[in-house]
Amino acid sequence: MVNKFKKLEKLRIKNSYTYYDMAKFLNISETYYWQIENKKRRLFYDMAKKIANIFSLKPDDIFYE
Repeated sequence: MVNKFKKLEKLRIKNSYTYYDMAKFLNISETYYWQIENKKRRLFYDMAKKIANIFSLKPDDIFYE
């Protein structure tokens, strides 16, 4: 079973996006994004939708088993 945040990290790397790129797409700080990906900050559904949209996926595809 793949950790949902490892899946997010793999997607980000596969698409050649940095923490900075993701933060810029989401209009948040790089630190905030890093905290989400590293489980230091709670991920709310609206942010999950925005992240999934970057990869043209549904939140369920990334964050739910």
